[in-house]
Amino acid sequence: MNSEFRIGTLVDPQPRISRDQIDWLHAASCSVLDGIGIICFNEQAVHLFDGAGCRINKNAKEKKAWTVKFPEKVIMNALESVPRRVVLGARDRRNRLLLDNDRPMVYFGTGSETNITLKSRLAEFVQKDDPSVLRTLPIFTQERGSIANLCRSAKLCNQLDNVDFFIRNVNLQDQDINLQNKDVNVFMASLMYMTKHVQAGLTNIDRLDDILKLAALVAGGESELKDNPILSFITCLVKSPLQMVDDTTEKLIAIARKGIPLVVSSSPQGGSTAPIREEGMVALINAEILAGITLTQLVHPGTPVLYGAVPVRARLDNLHDLYSAAEFIHYNIDCIQLARHYGVPCYSTAGVGDAKTPGMQATVEKMYPHFAVAAAGAQYIHYALGLLDKTNVFCPLQAVLDDAHIGVVRQILRKPSFDQERAGSSVVEIEKVMGSSTRLFSRYIRKAMREGVVSSPYPFESRDGSDEVLCRAQERLETLEKEPCEKLDTELISKIYTSVAGLVPIERFWV
Repeated sequence: MNSEFRIGTLVDPQPRISRDQIDWLHAASCSVLDGIGIICFNEQAVHLFDGAGCRINKNAKEKKAWTVKFPEKVIMNALESVPRRVVLGARDRRNRLLLDNDRPMVYFGTGSETNITLKSRLAEFVQKDDPSVLRTLPIFTQERGSIANLCRSAKLCNQLDNVDFFIRNVNLQDQDINLQNKDVNVFMASLMYMTKHVQAGLTNIDRLDDILKLAALVAGGESELKDNPILSFITCLVKSPLQMVDDTTEKLIAIARKGIPLVVSSSPQGGSTAPIREEGMVALINAEILAGITLTQLVHPGTPVLYGAVPVRARLDNLHDLYSAAEFIHYNIDCIQLARHYGVPCYSTAGVGDAKTPGMQATVEKMYPHFAVAAAGAQYIHYALGLLDKTNVFCPLQAVLDDAHIGVVRQILRKPSFDQERAGSSVVEIEKVMGSSTRLFSRYIRKAMREGVVSSPYPFESRDGSDEVLCRAQERLETLEKEPCEKLDTELISKIYTSVAGLVPIERFWV
């Protein structure tokens, strides 16, 4: 296998909870699973759990549901077969991701299937108190999600340096998109422009084979896809609290049987569908994820799986999600530590807030979680770029800003690279400079820059002392949108259209 992988940010994970607290949370989750159990609405999953030694009872309150209680040994046996190392492939093999539980390399990517795309352009305004002064500011317009907007997003995210993977972030609302053809068009739009790893949910289980056929064509064949899985799936099979829903569970079973990497995701809300206190929230979400991971291994031992923690906290005024709360960061770091404890690569969350347009509020709400969650060592951080108004809006301008801010986070988190010899050589450097006429260290800067230990100024800083951040970011966005892209070639597109049904006319994918 080619050993070349995309370089992320290698960190020394910063813990929040102690080893004793990890043990207590694990014990609490096992008590939930063994004592309260999961309400399962999928009969196929029930049979698998039954065969593994779980206790099954018909649920008295639901027509087609069973209560499944998990002995701890069933959970631990499943965890033993989960790979500690997961490779997520990419159309350009240099962009493959290595998620290794023993080596916390952090990657950032997009996420959330937003209904609104917030577009921006610059316009001139007359200053109210001084009509002689003109100010340039961005103005925003909303568009509903579409194939064209998903293609534009994929093209942009492929160009942004700190986007390591692409989770479809625009919901297709074109009139001719329906349950039968949505999935193939989502993956086609993503793979058309994305040379990095592509991930999405599965709307219609009947189209799974077509999606894998599409992926195999792009990867170069079925064996190449197995070696280089250029796409993976998200399965949020648990409706909190503790309810394993029928259709998503069916999808998880089908995906696991194919051996394709998948995320077992859960997203309880502290204060409504989960306890608001840290220990209660984490015990619950951990129980839900462990139940899902167990199912993947019962279906197909060795299935590559990510521990998909998406815990949120409720606003206390309206019960909407409050992603920027301190507790949101606490929940996520605890889950990252638990995933590492189990030896499962972690899919985590950062970069979301309440702000509805780019600006200071969005920057503050995003930067703190970006830094804290990355410092904790989550290997795969989604929701990280471009989201506004919680997870309802994707904004290309915000994606450009987030890309720059993640770059700053990565510079702060970079590991020190010197050894004893380098520390000693610094004394020689200082001695030489002190013996020179200038007593300046300028001649040594270029070498340090080549070694990557000198960070650049903020890319959108003002030219004259005024606040030009949004304007300069908009200029950067417009430059990127004009640059050529690495889309699929004509011959491959022709093969795809011959083999995969339901794709809209190819002209709809051109941007």
